[in-house]
Amino acid sequence: MNRQILRLAIPNIISNITVPLLGMVDLAILGHLDSAVYIGAIALGGLIFNFIYAVFSFLRMGTSGFTAQAFGEKDKSEMIMMFGRSMFFAISGGLLLILLQYPIDLFSFSVMDGSEDVKTLARQYYYIRIFAAPASLGILALSGWFTGMQNAKIPMIIAITINIINIGANLIFVYGFGMKSDGVAWGTVIAQYSGLLLGLILLNAKYKRLYAFWDKSDFFNWQKLGRFFKVNFDIIIRTLCLIFAFAFFTSQSAKIDDTILAVNTVLLQYLFVFAYLTDGFAYAAEALVGKFIGAGSLPELKSVIKRIFLWGLGFSVPFTLVYFIFGDSLLLLLTDNEKVIAAASPYLFWIGIIPLATFAAFIWDGIYIGATASAPMRNTLLTATFGVFLPSYYILYNYMGNHSLWISMMLFMLTRGLMLTIFRKKHIYSRINV
Repeated sequence: MNRQILRLAIPNIISNITVPLLGMVDLAILGHLDSAVYIGAIALGGLIFNFIYAVFSFLRMGTSGFTAQAFGEKDKSEMIMMFGRSMFFAISGGLLLILLQYPIDLFSFSVMDGSEDVKTLARQYYYIRIFAAPASLGILALSGWFTGMQNAKIPMIIAITINIINIGANLIFVYGFGMKSDGVAWGTVIAQYSGLLLGLILLNAKYKRLYAFWDKSDFFNWQKLGRFFKVNFDIIIRTLCLIFAFAFFTSQSAKIDDTILAVNTVLLQYLFVFAYLTDGFAYAAEALVGKFIGAGSLPELKSVIKRIFLWGLGFSVPFTLVYFIFGDSLLLLLTDNEKVIAAASPYLFWIGIIPLATFAAFIWDGIYIGATASAPMRNTLLTATFGVFLPSYYILYNYMGNHSLWISMMLFMLTRGLMLTIFRKKHIYSRINV
């Protein structure tokens, strides 16, 4: 069981590391140009796509759970049909985003602040990168399908290839052709379509035998589509709650003052790094929980949940020690601003408890996704956001200032982990009739 977990977790951890790495490289490339407006342009433009693709993340999560269950059931027809349905909705969604690019522009830039120079370049970046939408959503669907098929190596290969092509294209466009933020946008478009093409080539090479089980009459099976849409709608609500919580955290930080905004932005990176790495085990949980539910094996289901949590705990303890002992030194990797470093000192305690406070929520997410138990995930996020996070902040703010934001965020994460633990018998173990 441990080998199965690590076989899936390690490639996913490597894949996840490439996500922040690419953003750092983009910033480094543009950060050496003659103006800071280019960094601001991809920051604003990138924010739009971060939101869009976060909302569409259901394509990965929903696909992995259903596919893993079909894999456990050894239902080859449903495996390949799940790929077809997910890819159809991914490409359709991407084309719809291209058609709606102007209304999205009007809304997005009306709610974002920035100088006119930055907004002009951000729009240029946005109108180029939007053409990558079908490929980007297609990659989400492919990644979910491969995960459900217990294959984490191909998504890792795709992610690494996308990053290499993206970085190479950015360097060529910016330093070779003299382009600016528009060159970074074109680099992203080329890399995304290259990644999608590679994914389809690898799928054809490894899973060609499944084509024989394609049943076009089952493609628009309304019962299956209804469940697919219900699960994905719940995941969208869950994701919007997460986006709201972090957006609220950032906006309230800005209301305090610019220094606290900088402090909280830097300290949140510790949470994001830990989340990216822990999600490797969450993705392993998606694949294995779905497989064992599909196979109807309750002992293996309980075993994998227990061992995934042991790995998650074992992963979080070293991070806790590093954050507590070296937290102030790690700050220097992210900023050399003496004012920000000094202001961050009273809040370093919070980064030390991030791993132990959050790992259960991340891993339970993977377990519930694998079980396609989306309703309790939705209800948990609604409760954690509007029943715990917001009330605790407004109750504590007048007494504790910025500490109230961090207390509220930790309570938000702990509530998620606790509620999903309580719901496990009713919504996870009950999926198998014994």
